[in-house]
Amino acid sequence: MKRVIVTIATVALCHAALAQQPTSTLTFDDALGIALENNPSIEASHYEEQAARRERQAAVGLRMPKVNVFGAYTYLGKDLGIDFNPARDAVGGMASDVISGGVAAGLIPPELASALQGKLAPIFGADWKYTIQDRSLGFIGGEVTVPIFLGGKINAANRAARLNEKSAALSGESTRNALVSELVERYFGLALAMQVVDVREQVRRGVESHLRDAEALEEQGMIARSEKLYVEFKLSEAERELANARLQVATLQDALANTLGENGSTERTPISVMFVLDDIEGVDYYKEMAQVGNPLLSQVGIKRDLAVEGVKVERSDFFPQVVAMGGGTFYNYQVTNILPRWAVGVGINFKIFDGLNREYKYSAAKQTVRRVESLQAKAGQDISVLVEKLYNQLVNYANQLISIESSIAFAEEYLRMKNEAFLEGMTSSSELIDAELNLAKVKTERMQAAYGYDVALAKLLEAAGMSDEFVHYARRADARPVTYDLNK
Repeated sequence: MKRVIVTIATVALCHAALAQQPTSTLTFDDALGIALENNPSIEASHYEEQAARRERQAAVGLRMPKVNVFGAYTYLGKDLGIDFNPARDAVGGMASDVISGGVAAGLIPPELASALQGKLAPIFGADWKYTIQDRSLGFIGGEVTVPIFLGGKINAANRAARLNEKSAALSGESTRNALVSELVERYFGLALAMQVVDVREQVRRGVESHLRDAEALEEQGMIARSEKLYVEFKLSEAERELANARLQVATLQDALANTLGENGSTERTPISVMFVLDDIEGVDYYKEMAQVGNPLLSQVGIKRDLAVEGVKVERSDFFPQVVAMGGGTFYNYQVTNILPRWAVGVGINFKIFDGLNREYKYSAAKQTVRRVESLQAKAGQDISVLVEKLYNQLVNYANQLISIESSIAFAEEYLRMKNEAFLEGMTSSSELIDAELNLAKVKTERMQAAYGYDVALAKLLEAAGMSDEFVHYARRADARPVTYDLNK
């Protein structure tokens, strides 16, 4: 009896701890909207798509002219120029000799020679060093480079950037599909756990009622004391299982909050019930949809296209690279006028031989294409196998539900008969409790089968690239709700 009291106290404490949190009901549609808005993985995929979009825009810029502004200030070790002083000395000596010789020969009057020497003295006395560029100079200018032909490298880069942008969008779609499956697993997992709590609560109340009946029958001498002790033992066991079920609810509350991108301060109560479909499309339908709609399979196709662009990039090295260029300075500080202020031209670079580097890289790129094509074929087969596996799981859970539901009515009737027989002292307490637990087991298995069905359906739709259709499947006319009570 002490064990029963301790277990009841444990359950009460767990229930009180859960009750302290504010609660809020939540439909699956609302949960999906919250998850798509707040889940960090969705936010990360948005950033990935934005980054790929910017990369694509950057690739467009490869076609545009490149305009640079430059400037510099330089202080040289000395002025740049030409020194004519040696020539000055030689010419000055020759002129002086000519004048002196003319005077000696009587050809030039002395007074004229003196005048000539006076006129030539400033010329030959000057510094004949000509400075072309002052040692201190600076300039500011600009240059423009325009790619004319790079062997197709720019076109390949732009196509690759567009493919990467598409791949990022598919990655985001894959993340959203996986989030839907995760939400189904955790949302209905919480709903299942809460319904299990209801079942365990029903079992506990039923065993309590049996214990009261057993105590009354013991007092009347209709059953042995061991029968009552067995019921007490089963009550303690029922209390423990109820406590464990409530702890499982708390764990799944945190898991659901994580999927929703919330801090878990509010306790969410799912109100959308699990469901099964009475009629569903054939497996070939989902296989066909997967081949065209599965984002992961589409990404493999994009990887193949990227590999093809890689071949084109490597092939571009076999062609000449041609660019147009021009530039000039628009501010000069002590820069010689001998230098031109602008220039334009065309540059070409053609690689003749580089040690077969280009040839091997080009061959490696083509091998990469073949490798990705092989992976693409295998990925398509793997997706088909996965779809068939999930579809078979779906059918299996549907068949389990049919089998389980047919046995619930028997389990309920069997429990009613055992209860009446126990009150009349015609059966033992163990048989009565076993009947009670068997009914709880069957109801729990029914809910677990429904949960497995919904999770398998979500993963099947994810594999087919149709996760957005899950909410529409739940609203279909043949979608039959499943709860622990057949009458609900």
